[in-house]
Parts: sequence; C-alpha cells; structure tokens
Amino acid sequence: MPMEAVKSSVVSPDGTEIAFWMSGDGPPLVLVHGAPADHTRWRPLLPYLEQRVTVVAIDRRGRGASGDAEAYRLQREFEDVAAVVDAIAGERGEPVDVYGHSHGGIVAYGAATLTPNIRKLVLYEGWPVPDPSIYALPPDLMARMDQLLGAGDRDGVIQVLFRAVEDISDEDMASLRAAPSWAGRVAAAHTLPREIAGETQARVEPEQAATIRASVLLVTGETSTDPAAAQVGAIAAALGNARHLELPGQQHVADVLEPETFAQHLLEFLHGQP
Repeated sequence: MPMEAVKSSVVSPDGTEIAFWMSGDGPPLVLVHGAPADHTRWRPLLPYLEQRVTVVAIDRRGRGASGDAEAYRLQREFEDVAAVVDAIAGERGEPVDVYGHSHGGIVAYGAATLTPNIRKLVLYEGWPVPDPSIYALPPDLMARMDQLLGAGDRDGVIQVLFRAVEDISDEDMASLRAAPSWAGRVAAAHTLPREIAGETQARVEPEQAATIRASVLLVTGETSTDPAAAQVGAIAAALGNARHLELPGQQHVADVLEPETFAQHLLEFLHGQP
C-alpha cells in the first residue's frame, strides 16, 4: 500500500499554484504524469518506490489540487515542473531526479532545459521530435472526443482515446478502469484537446537538447504504437547522453500494468539497484 502523502505546493512563474504530494523516504524523485491523469495515476507504482525514494507526485495544471490559467501554453508546464524541482532541490540541498510519462515526459524534458537541478531524467514515450505533427490525432477521433465531451461523457472520452491510440486489450482496459486513478483521468478529460494541440508544437531542437546536463533514460514499450516510440533514435541522437530501455511485450503504460518490474528498471537507472 502507498504511504500517507503530504500535500504541498509552489507558485509557478505565471502565478499558477502547482500542487504536489510527497511520500516515501530517500532521495527525491519528481513524477510528472501524462494526459489525462492527476497524481493518483502513480498509485500502482508507489509501493515499489517509497522504500527507496521520496516521491514528489505533481498534479499538473488544470487538474487535481493545482490551479490553472485562462490560456494554455506548453511552455508554462515546463516552468511548473522546473519550479517544483527547484523548490525540492533548494530544500534538500541537492539535485533531484525526474520521471515523466507520455505528455508528462515532454513536460519533464522541457523543465530540464530550464533548471540545472535535475540529476537524472527518465522519459517514457514522451519527448520532442523532429516532426511534432505526428502527435496530432486523426480529425475523426478528435471530433468523436469533442462530441463525447459535449455530451458530458468524460469516461467515454478516455476509453475512446486509449482504444484508438494504444489499441489496448479488453483485459488491460478493465484493469485501468478498475484502478483508483481512473476517476482522476476522467476528471481531466477536458484538458486533452489543449494538450494534444500543445504536443504538436514539441519540436526537438539540437541547441535546446544540448542544454540538458542530466543523464537520461528513454523508455519504450516493445509493442507500443505511441508515435514517440518510433522517434526514440532521433531524440537519443539530439541528447547525446541518453540510454534506451525497451520493455519486452509492453505498450505505453507498463508502469501501471507491470509496476514492480518497471520500478526495478527505474531504480536501477537512478541508484544502481532495483
């Protein structure tokens, strides 16, 4: 079972309050969830991390206990995570580690270009790419999601997304819907259109990549259909200091569906021990 978490927050440069939840014991690890989700998305993974690290699970802007702004820009999310990282690093007196999943990986990458206080960076199928238009969803899928949102069927929006993008099995879909984090995913459904649009602006720039001094682990699932997975070579080349880990038989959410195995890989990269 996850340990009891303590809520805290920072104020991002644009004045938005960003909440995060701390639990566990050890060196700090900031977790940046994808879309749609909130900090509860990490519950399956936490029991395998909290004995080794202090988890800092962010609620990204627009969901959970965090605030929001009238207009959305992906850059503001980079600043949000950098603000959390700098606050934790200042409190601990040392750099911190960061793990970002999917959209959260793009955000974590962006944060690493803004702060020197990231020691190691783990990205799971979320990073800028040479042609970010690959992140755009088919117009008919976006129209279907907009229709469901308009009808108030947020649960349907999330199911449609997972089914279309990941070709997820009925068994895995049932596991995701049964998880305590499903409510947070549903609550964040309205943020999907803006974040998908933001991802189509996430172009990798060699000069920007060169500013990242953290050691980087790029994670992909062997059977994943996520567009980021096919571009892992491009981002690895831009970074120059990245390792690639392919998870056998896994798709886009192995950290939820196979959390113990994923945690072993994560901790081995961060601290040299599972």
